[in-house]
Amino acid sequence: MAVLTHPDFWLALAQIILINIVLSGDNAVVIAMASRSLAPAQQKQAILFGSVGAIVLRVVLTFFAVYLLTLPYLKLVGAVLLLWIGVGLLKGGDADDELQGHASLGAAIKTIVVADLVMSLDNVVGVAAAAKGNVTLLVLGLVISIPLIIFGSTLLLKLMERLPVIVTLGAGLLGWVAGEMAVSDPAIADWAQQRHVLHTLVPALGAIGVVLVGKWLTSRQPAPGADPTAA
Repeated sequence: MAVLTHPDFWLALAQIILINIVLSGDNAVVIAMASRSLAPAQQKQAILFGSVGAIVLRVVLTFFAVYLLTLPYLKLVGAVLLLWIGVGLLKGGDADDELQGHASLGAAIKTIVVADLVMSLDNVVGVAAAAKGNVTLLVLGLVISIPLIIFGSTLLLKLMERLPVIVTLGAGLLGWVAGEMAVSDPAIADWAQQRHVLHTLVPALGAIGVVLVGKWLTSRQPAPGADPTAA
C-alpha cells in the first residue's frame, strides 16, 4: 500500500474529485426533473435506483475507457475531447433540455439511467484520464461520484452559482489533464519522454487555452434577454 503515501496518488485523487464535482451538476438536474411528478416516497426511490443503475453503467464505461486509452492515438483523441468539454463547461452553451416529469416510478428510473449515461461521457473520460490506469484511483473516483450525484449535486449547483471560480478551476483542470493525456499517448510517449519540459508545458498550455477560449466564447454570447440581432 506504499502507493497511498505517494503525493502523486493524492494529487490524482484530488483531480478526480474536482472533475466529479464540476461535471455532476447536469446529472442532478436530470434526476430532479425526471422524478418531480412522483410522490415524495417514490422520488427517493427514483433517485436511489436511477442513480445506482447509472453508476453501474458508468463503471462499465469507465473501465472500457481505460482500456481504450492504452491504444495508440486514442489518448490524443481523448485529449481533444477533454479540451472541448472544458471549453463547453465555461461557455455554458448547453440548452436546458426539457425533461417531462414522469408519474411512473419505472419511467422515471429509466429516464434517469438513460440521460445520465448519455451525459456521463465527460465524467468517464475525465476520471479515466486522471486515474492514468490506476485501478485504486479509478474505483475511488467512481465511489466518490455516487454521493455527489445522489445527494450533493443540487448543493454543488448552488455553490458554483455563488463561486463561479470553481467552474473556471474545473475547466482549467480538464485542460491540464488533456495535456497530460496527450503527451502520454503511446504513439508519441517515447518522443515526449526525451523532452521533459513537454510534460509541464503541454498541460499548462491546455489549462490556459481552455480558460482563455472558454472565456472568449462566453464574452461573445448575447446577454440574457438581449436581442441577438441588435448591432
